[in-house]
This record gives sequence, C-alpha cells and structure tokens, in this order.
Amino acid sequence: MPQALRHTLLSVRDLLATAGPFILLALVLLLLAYKVLDPNPPKKVVLATGADQGAYAEFGKRYAAQLKAHGIQVELRGTAGAAENLKLLRDPDSGVDLAFVQGGADQEYASSADHEAANAGLVSLGSLFHEPVWLFYREESAQRATGKPALEALADIGKPGDWKLNIGAPGSGVPNLVKRLLEANRIAPESLTLVQNPSTPAVVSLLAGEIDALVFASAPESPLVQMLLQTPGVRLFDFPQAEAYSRRFPFISPVMLPRGVVDLARDQPPANIRLIAPTATLVARDSLHPALAQLFVQAAKQIHSGAGWFQRKGSFPSIENTERPLAAEAERFYRNGPPLLQRYLPFWIANLVDRMWVVMLSIVAILIPLSRVVPPLYEFRVRSRIFRWYGQLRRLEDSMGERPTPELLQELDSLEDRAGKISVPLSYADELYSLRSHIHMVRRRLQSATPHS
Repeated sequence: MPQALRHTLLSVRDLLATAGPFILLALVLLLLAYKVLDPNPPKKVVLATGADQGAYAEFGKRYAAQLKAHGIQVELRGTAGAAENLKLLRDPDSGVDLAFVQGGADQEYASSADHEAANAGLVSLGSLFHEPVWLFYREESAQRATGKPALEALADIGKPGDWKLNIGAPGSGVPNLVKRLLEANRIAPESLTLVQNPSTPAVVSLLAGEIDALVFASAPESPLVQMLLQTPGVRLFDFPQAEAYSRRFPFISPVMLPRGVVDLARDQPPANIRLIAPTATLVARDSLHPALAQLFVQAAKQIHSGAGWFQRKGSFPSIENTERPLAAEAERFYRNGPPLLQRYLPFWIANLVDRMWVVMLSIVAILIPLSRVVPPLYEFRVRSRIFRWYGQLRRLEDSMGERPTPELLQELDSLEDRAGKISVPLSYADELYSLRSHIHMVRRRLQSATPHS
C-alpha cells in the first residue's frame, strides 16, 4: 500500500474512532426522535363517502386521485350517508379515518355537554361545499293537493292527498334534517307517508309515480340531481322562506340556484330558485396523522376552490360552519398555506424535514458542546502513539550504569526500529522526528559512557 494512502487511512481511522461515540449518540437520538414523532404517515387511509352516484362518492374519487400522487392509498368506503359516517368515526373498530359529514346530520342532544361528549375525538378539516336541500316533486301530485302544478310552501305537502315523501335511507343525514324542517312547519308526521329508500331507487320510484316527492341534500355535481333538474313533469321546490330557515338553524345557509345555470340554451331553470343548504365538512379522528391531515386539506383546496353553482371561486374550503373543532394542521394550512418545503420538494422529503427540524436542531445544540472534546481526544490518540515509546526510552536511560552498555544499545536499536514504523498524520510528524532525535541523543550518551564492569 502506498505510504500516502496508508497515512490517510490511518488518519480516517483515528478520526472515526475518536468521533464514533458522538456519531453513534447522534444516530440514537435521531432514531428515538423518529420513533416518538413518527413523521411519515401510513400509506393507507380509509375515507367514508356515501351512496353510489352521490356527490360524496364522486368527491371521494377525486381525493383518492389527489393523494395517490403522493403515494397514499385512499380506500373509499360507501355508506348510506352522513349519519352512518359519524357512527363509523365514533366506532374505534370501524377502521374509518375520515368521512364527509353533512351539517345538521347529527342527532339533537339534550345539552351542549352531551353534544361535546358525542363529538369528542373528532376534528374538522374544514367546510367543503354547500349541500342544497333538493325537494323534487311531481307536478301531478302538486296539482292534486293544491290545484296548481307548483308548491308554494312546504306546508302544502302536509295537505290532504296522502303524499308519499322519500326522506333518504337510514344512516344518511337527510332524515334527521327533513324531520326538523317538518316539525318547524308544524306538519304532523301522520299526515304523510314517509319512505326511506336509497337515492337511486327513490328516483326510480318518483319517475314511476310510486312516490310524490323526494329529498336530497347533495352538491349539484350529483348525477341524480343533474338528471332530475332536466326531467319533464318533475319540479324543484323553491324555498321562499330560505332566509328564515337559516336564522332558525345555524347549520343552514340560504343559497340561490341562478336562472339558466343548468342549461343556458334552454333557460333552465326559467327563474331563480331559492334553496336552503347545510354545509358539508370533512371530519377526521383526532388521531389522524398530521401529514395526512395536511394532504387532505391541500386536496380540498384543489377540489373545492373553484366557482360553482352556489359559490364563488375561493369560497371553499373554509373554516366557517365546521360545527367541530378545527384540526391543528388544518388551522395551520388555512393560516399559512402549504408548508414552505412542500412547494419545492417531494412530499415525503419535505414532510420528514418539516416534522424533524426542531428535533434535529435540539440534537445539534446538545452535541455542539460535547463535540469540543473531539479535537483534544483525537490529538491525544495520535500523540499517544508516539509518547508511549518515551517510557521505554526513559527506562533505558535510567539503566545506564546498572546494565551492560551493549545490552542497552541493542534494546535502543530495537526501539528505534519500531519507532521508524510509526505512522502519524503529517501535522504530527514533528513529534515523531523529535522522538527519533531523542533516541539518537540517548545512543550518544550510551556510547560515551564508561563500559559497565
């Protein structure tokens, strides 16, 4: 091996042997911090959506596509709707991590304390879109009940005529909402035949004349809503008291379906229609990994921030009407936007640095004072390779006059031979040459000494 390479490898070995404990300590601290902080999220998450062909199901597919780009698999779990979603979120064994929840879908509680207890462990990632209450009815049924093809008030469906009203499948948020509206309008439940079929069978029944009306609470993106808005003989109920409903129920907002928004060429609808709308929110367990919460609110921004039938561009996602405490990561996003590093680096790298930088700075702050002992230790290790021979040299010198000179000279030659094989960095070569000069000095003294008799 070339001498220069040998010296280099030796220096590296000395440095590693000296700094090794500190490097090992730093690695142990980093591993402990990684285990405690768990910065990288799980690669699979379960999102409860809603019925097939509903708005929740359609939006769920968009979220799955958005998170797939970051290596996260989103399992979509179809449900009857918002009420079932809340039930799944509250069940620790359901496996559901997030869900779409309609405002007002929760049952009424006797007190605010009961409501808080029921929602313990749940957080909101923000409100996403308005879910207008779509009350579609057959013109024939309205004509039979009121003598006119259009209903003028919600109370008209409670008039004699044995109306059959589909209020949504059990487990959806609509039945509870409709019952509140009927109660507010003093419509006795026995004056109606309430049916609770899923959305698709209910639409089939409405078109076949088997029921008189049905209620959706869904975003306009729902294919069923789009179809019914353009079906002859089916009308959408205009809520003339929309503003009053919003004052009675804090989770409801008055919205307007603008004239011509469905089909400008056919002028559908032919006039503005007033509607009432709960707000859909994205609800998660408070145990959801912060990085996943950050990804979901970023996806919500991409999916829901555009202009729509009931919103202007940038209106959603929002912190308004969330009904539940806002998750810390969501609050951070709405206040500052996406984390700075995620704007320039891949998600996994940016997330790791973003969640570990405080710990890494703390570890550095601990190791900097300790690292001050590394140079002295390194110097001691290298110099001790030379200084240990001084002990033998001192013993030889002290033996002058007590042992035969030829024997001492022989040991000194052996010592010089071994000292010549010592390898040290060039910065410490002066001490090696100093050792050799001292060996020569002792030799001269031995050679000039009186032979031992």
